[in-house]
Amino acid sequence: MLEVAEVGNKISKAEYKAAVPTLRLDLVNAQYDLREADFPVIIWIAGDDHVAANQMINRLNEWMDARFVDTRVFADVGQEEAARPQLWRLWRSLPPKGRIAIFAGGLMRAAVMRATDELDDSEFDTWIRHISTMQDDLVADGALVLKFFLHTPAKEQQKRLRKAEDDPEGGWWVDQRDWAQLEGLGPALPFAERILQSTSAPGAPWSIVESTDARYRDLTVARTILAALHGRLEQAAAGGPSVADSLFGDFDQASVLNGVDLTKHLDRDEYRTKLAKQQAKLHRLAIEARERGVGMVLAFEGWDAGGKGGVIRRVTTALEAGDYRVVPTAAPTEEELRYHYLWRFWRDIPPVGKFVIFDRTWYGRVLVERIEGFATPAEWQRAYDEINDFESQLVERGYFVAKFWLHISPEEQLARFQAREDTPYSSTRSPRRTTGTARSGTTTSRRSTRCCCGPPPTTPGGT
Repeated sequence: MLEVAEVGNKISKAEYKAAVPTLRLDLVNAQYDLREADFPVIIWIAGDDHVAANQMINRLNEWMDARFVDTRVFADVGQEEAARPQLWRLWRSLPPKGRIAIFAGGLMRAAVMRATDELDDSEFDTWIRHISTMQDDLVADGALVLKFFLHTPAKEQQKRLRKAEDDPEGGWWVDQRDWAQLEGLGPALPFAERILQSTSAPGAPWSIVESTDARYRDLTVARTILAALHGRLEQAAAGGPSVADSLFGDFDQASVLNGVDLTKHLDRDEYRTKLAKQQAKLHRLAIEARERGVGMVLAFEGWDAGGKGGVIRRVTTALEAGDYRVVPTAAPTEEELRYHYLWRFWRDIPPVGKFVIFDRTWYGRVLVERIEGFATPAEWQRAYDEINDFESQLVERGYFVAKFWLHISPEEQLARFQAREDTPYSSTRSPRRTTGTARSGTTTSRRSTRCCCGPPPTTPGGT
């Protein structure tokens, strides 16, 4: 596959020198236009030539305004990264809308791991599936994703490294890491080609760039980036519908909540006895989970005044303070709206052995964000698949994921709202509250803490 790129492309020094000034100016101007645009740009630099990748990234930072470029090199996995799902470090490094991020590594790491048997075939296929899903999510969300695989034949790389070593002044950039990377190249290349074939998709194709000639490499990559930026900025200026919007239609989704038995109850004495017993059991299990390195993700959803805050307090009472974090999810902030909506949840995933408790969750995408206009029909409809992939990555990494919907009747909700007025510190009270009308002048929380319009449905079909 990669051999087809070995055609001997070259750019003369004169042609290169003549092209660079205008190209640099156009790139910087495109960056400034991007700052006002509603999409981020992700440039992935990969390849079988470690030196070429490093030089290419330095060149892009030289030619563009580095103040508006975020460069992240994904080297060997550190302790913090090893304690989380594999794609955690990619998700948390995404750029906001209006900025460019250059990523080096990350995508092809699985090829090396497969070649050294750190991954078996099944794990390698899972890695490819998650990478494909991630890039599809980003493209559907509006990101401009550009991927370059820089290819230099192994013999040419050896020649270049030996020449650099013989130059005591100009060869300072060569060290043993470059030779080690080249030595491990052969076994990994078939798996790298498999990644290229499996993850080259509409909206995020791979550009295989011959890198034997540095001038050809630099101009080709930079011109490809500039053309893609211009094309996307012109599309945004036209204001036409996105590709994603045309893929989805409206549909109704029925509710199953009307089948929930709301008559179940415990008397106070029985409740206190059982609660103490279960909290003691949870305490023991949490310590065991910490010792065995099992991460815990607890997700709480439900109606306003459904009791999420009270339940969370009963859970955390049984845990040691250093073992958990409670993350309340409100309406996306101005900063969070500049990212894919899952970004803010990925960044809060704990290391293994720890708890994270979400008070409202990623399901807000298909609930309150859907109802209150934070998500277009295309965005919330594709969120179902995005959520499934997100949760499957947690489970595959060994996390225990438990999700709870706390359901109450409209009458019970009204009674609890009224109780809040008399008891401000009530366990059902939302931490962010403003006045509004749910019905009959009842005080309810603002849209940042409401779940799908606040009150529970009174008829079937009202999710």
